[in-house]
Amino acid sequence: MGSLHKGHLALINKSKEICDITIVSIFVNPLQFAPSEDLNTYPRNIKNDKKILLKESVDYLFTPESEQIYQKHFQTYVNVEDISKKLEGASRPKHFRGVTTIVNILFNCINPHYVFFGQKDAQQASVIKQMVTDLKLNINIVVCPIVREPDGLAISSRNVFLSKEERDEALVLYRSLQMAKKIINEGERNVNAIRSELKSMINAVKSSNPDYVEIVKSDSFEFVDELKQGSEYYILIACKFGKTRLIDNELIKII
Repeated sequence: MGSLHKGHLALINKSKEICDITIVSIFVNPLQFAPSEDLNTYPRNIKNDKKILLKESVDYLFTPESEQIYQKHFQTYVNVEDISKKLEGASRPKHFRGVTTIVNILFNCINPHYVFFGQKDAQQASVIKQMVTDLKLNINIVVCPIVREPDGLAISSRNVFLSKEERDEALVLYRSLQMAKKIINEGERNVNAIRSELKSMINAVKSSNPDYVEIVKSDSFEFVDELKQGSEYYILIACKFGKTRLIDNELIKII
């Protein structure tokens, strides 16, 4: 959705590594914002974005206008069922319907062989993978690791909205994920116990207002009670700091 940062550049570099031609789409999608959310204030800087893309030697930039995507009397939507109803889907109803609809439209406009998404939006990537599988789309989805600031904060376009104090306190997300990873590596397998430790650490920060703290299977996003050997999971956090809502996660495999 523009306002490009190092996380986006990592996706571009991965595309350039794998593909002959790299296309970047920039479109702030109104369909995935609720009326109470930050559509109007979402950071936009297309002039700077173009400079960055030229510097990165991207082959094409696709920046359609909203009226071109959602023409008058638009009424067709793409909806992935189960995985879209939990976590981000529960907190932001109709969000994923907006995501899958615009992504499917962009796929149809561009006809890519590979598409690159960031792990920070892990549930979004899983929803899109499900859509690609179900609709038999001949597209390879590549999920790239989270890009972080040197102090651990996941890079996000919304970080600019944090005050200095909120920015410092938001580091609890990374610290809590590392703490959870540590106790899992030490042998803890009870999800309620791990989640309790996570919540305690996050709630100790003054400006934090957690939305959810969960552990799910990495492929299906099913909730679990116990971590099983040989399985892979996401530890997922969504939390507000002041008025800014951030998400973060850690992918873990139980050996």
